[in-house]
Amino acid sequence: FPPFYTDFGKNITVGKNVFINACCHFQDQGGITLGDNCLVGHNVVFATLNHGFAPEERQSMLPAPIVVGRNVWIGSNSTILQGVTIGDNSIIAAGSVVTKDVPANAIVAGVPARFIRSISPEEEKQQKQA
Repeated sequence: FPPFYTDFGKNITVGKNVFINACCHFQDQGGITLGDNCLVGHNVVFATLNHGFAPEERQSMLPAPIVVGRNVWIGSNSTILQGVTIGDNSIIAAGSVVTKDVPANAIVAGVPARFIRSISPEEEKQQKQA
């Protein structure tokens, strides 16, 4: 749903049956890949750029790709930072800031996002049948 914001636009790969809700921001200079059947909530930010920590390096842009697996649900107002990979079937709770990779079949939440629990094989089976 519009509006949709991107810095560049040519470094975004979107799989089949992906839903992106309103007001999402894709800072895509580092590359963003969304796998099949992903759900992206309102106001999600994908930030593929960072700056150096040293004061003399802060003007430099450090790009790194974001890769989102298949069947991932990213809740509203979440931020996914540069270099993060989110595994298949995972859930990112609303308002989370994802700073590290998320394994497949995981639920993460918080600032910074932390592992909450795994999605059970029964839950995963139900998801595949849907």
